[in-house]
Amino acid sequence: MEAQGKVEPDWSDVVRRCLSGESPAWSELVRAHHRKVYSLCYRFTGSGTDAEDLTQDVFVKIYANLSSFDMARGSLQVWITTMTRNLLVDHFRRTKNLRATDSLDEGWDETGELRPIDRLESHGPTQHDMAAKRELAKMVQQALAQVSPELREAVILRDLQDMDYKEIAQVLNIPEGTVKSRISRGRAELARLLERNKKEVM
Repeated sequence: MEAQGKVEPDWSDVVRRCLSGESPAWSELVRAHHRKVYSLCYRFTGSGTDAEDLTQDVFVKIYANLSSFDMARGSLQVWITTMTRNLLVDHFRRTKNLRATDSLDEGWDETGELRPIDRLESHGPTQHDMAAKRELAKMVQQALAQVSPELREAVILRDLQDMDYKEIAQVLNIPEGTVKSRISRGRAELARLLERNKKEVM
């Protein structure tokens, strides 16, 4: 998908250059997709440490499978998101009862940065604004962790990764109608959990 005002590179050419051993092409690919992959891993695991590790794993997997990428079957973004999602599913199966609550606080205070939640960042906020945003981000992440994985991934791909329904259907390998239904149910569930968590805090 194109960023506003930016021309998207010809990814099939970048991939071809990667496969012919040009390291600048690989750097360009990683630079362009690292943030989205990390964000997806973070949103799904709730742990900065796990997200870093999984992001590295994703790019190792992408590098190893680059020759199987086929532009005719979909965009590079969809292909990378599919690879990321498959790795997250494997990770989720391996760590079924993830230490959900313990790991949620990781990554928030270490550097004072809100890197995992770029959407909630703003330039030059007051300390109070930053604290409020951090609290809101934490509440969203805690609520997300409680939404069932199949609804959670649909909401993350749509609302946090800005993918359209067709792309999400490709990534999850389900019909567009099912995608819309999962997003709708996931958003409703998230809103309900946020409302409940808010009442508990008050």
